[in-house]
Amino acid sequence: MRTPHRSLCRRSLLSLVTALAVTPAAAQAWPAKAVRIIVPFAPGGSGDITARLVGKYIEDKTGQPFVVENKPGANGIVGVLAVKGSAPDGYTLMLATTSTNAANIHMYKDPGYDPEKDFQVVGIIGSSGAFLVVPASSPFKSVADLLAHAKANPGKLNFGYFNASSQVPSEVLAKRAGVEWQGVAYKAIGTAWTDLYAGAIDFMFVDLTAARGQVVDSKARPLAISLPQRSPLYPDVPALSETFPDFSTTGFLAIAVPRAVPDDIKQTLNGLINEAILSPAINKRLVEEFALTPRKLDLAQCAEQDRAERAKWAEYVKIARIEPQ
Repeated sequence: MRTPHRSLCRRSLLSLVTALAVTPAAAQAWPAKAVRIIVPFAPGGSGDITARLVGKYIEDKTGQPFVVENKPGANGIVGVLAVKGSAPDGYTLMLATTSTNAANIHMYKDPGYDPEKDFQVVGIIGSSGAFLVVPASSPFKSVADLLAHAKANPGKLNFGYFNASSQVPSEVLAKRAGVEWQGVAYKAIGTAWTDLYAGAIDFMFVDLTAARGQVVDSKARPLAISLPQRSPLYPDVPALSETFPDFSTTGFLAIAVPRAVPDDIKQTLNGLINEAILSPAINKRLVEEFALTPRKLDLAQCAEQDRAERAKWAEYVKIARIEPQ
């Protein structure tokens, strides 16, 4: 005759065995449906382009759609809040950038999110710098020309910006050079390009990825680059550090998820993203076309770089004397 105690023990043991057998299968089931990658900026920028590259690779690898959705607005905050409010199930990812993860927290009194508490970076696509560009028709042929005109005409030059990564370098340069110019805010990079060519703005900082096509097509003239030294891809473009020692503003592109997403999904994403950026075809494009420096990083290393970017941009914003809005 079975005792209640023995029956209970057997049922508990059976439940435990069943749970252990099901858990790996459940983990392997992700992704079981379409995954969204929210890009918190308009189409055409470096984040949009690289998110689509990485998303397509993972889509081909997993057999599930990875769909990019652009949600621009408020320097990326609109898209970030959409991801923050999503279910933490691994089916909504975020294209994280220098603006969303490093600069906004220092430029806004209450952006509505905390990149450290609310999100976790699960893969870094690459790091890069920016061009200081003028239209090809501009009379300015060098940084010296631009600064000389700015000094002779205080407050007369206009620069365009569409996120923190394009605003802060202009403000830092003005402080370092002792000049004044006016910033013009844009919701999308496309509109900023249009106004640059129309002469409504005189210059802007644009990350190397997004500016490459305009530079290669000779529509825009790069006067300088914000990397610590010249890029081997653009050896004729001087680094701003050659004029202003220690001047460099660099940033990163990454994929992040809500922090409450299960750890096994985070690990899977980290592996897939690393595999994507190091695959020969994508790696070649990231390096040669977009001037990014992709590296394989585990989750701990991703978190370390994410925090380092925030500390660095806190200093940039301080130098630029930008008051939080």
